[in-house]
Amino acid sequence: MKEKVISGIQQIGIGVPNVREAWKWYKSNFGMDIRMFEDSSVAEFMLPYTGGQPQKRHAALALNLQGGGGFEIWQYVERKPLPPDFTIQLGDLGLFTAKIKCRDVKATFDFLKSNGVEMVSGLLRDPRGKEHFFVRDPYGNLFQLVTSQNWFRNERKPTGAAYGAIIGVSDINRSKEFYAGILGYDTVIFDETAVFGEFATLPGGNSKIRRMLLKHSKPRMGAFSLVFGNSEIELVQVLDRQPQKIYKERFWGDLGFIHMCYDIRGMNLLRDECMLKGCPFTVDVDHSFDMGEAAGSFAYTEDPDGTLIEFVETHKIPILKKIGWYLNLRKRDPEKSLPRWLLNAISFNRVKRL
Repeated sequence: MKEKVISGIQQIGIGVPNVREAWKWYKSNFGMDIRMFEDSSVAEFMLPYTGGQPQKRHAALALNLQGGGGFEIWQYVERKPLPPDFTIQLGDLGLFTAKIKCRDVKATFDFLKSNGVEMVSGLLRDPRGKEHFFVRDPYGNLFQLVTSQNWFRNERKPTGAAYGAIIGVSDINRSKEFYAGILGYDTVIFDETAVFGEFATLPGGNSKIRRMLLKHSKPRMGAFSLVFGNSEIELVQVLDRQPQKIYKERFWGDLGFIHMCYDIRGMNLLRDECMLKGCPFTVDVDHSFDMGEAAGSFAYTEDPDGTLIEFVETHKIPILKKIGWYLNLRKRDPEKSLPRWLLNAISFNRVKRL
């Protein structure tokens, strides 16, 4: 390989107190009904972020085949996951909000409201004039519902899955170099500074901020690019107060958005690039790691403020577990998407009840 390949956002990790309870909520409201893997084991490679000790955990990767990245729903087994000891505010350093894509903002708003979801805002418009709104899950996590024209299939659900994030940063120009240079978000959609009325109902939403929305100019390639699709990152720098680190004095896997993960090919190339650009891997599992029904190698780096970005090079995924149909990806063209019929076959892993 001459260049790394990024297929898109594979998943956003969410630390929760109960995997099954949380998954049921995400399935009912965001259509996360495909089980790619579910595994109970020891997180033995994450010692820099788990107090230097291996930690037992139960995790599941859930997808919505309409399109977008999944959720890695993550629960400690032998310790009580900690919430932050302060109210997270807009501009605090880390993953503040996960973006969820939908076709029709108003219809999605009405659907979630009728489901009893906590509506944090009404319908809003961003600096482009695009409609969006915010909701909160039962664990205090904020989600922004945004429109997208990029879909894999139509299952008559109001939403797709993960479409990006709002990320608090301390220096927006420095962070832009990271997200553009490493992850390909090289196009600035808007870059504005103000007190934004659309954020008024969010914690810290009345602060003066600089916000920058980034997209990638090159289409994503690779095995799962048709499903994961396009994505966007919104960087927010608060200008009238000192931001706090969202995961200050807490472990990876504690309550909240723990990381954003990208499906990639070319881990060796990416390792060298991150080292050269001053963001070396902090966790590096360079062999094929078994995650129950799936397998792959993975690594972590940090953005300039310590937000965790995971890279996964997928080696094996389940297609139809009942008959032992698993797909080995190691010998495939790394730039080529899997055919639609094969990606559609992942629907055999749909979960009807939790």
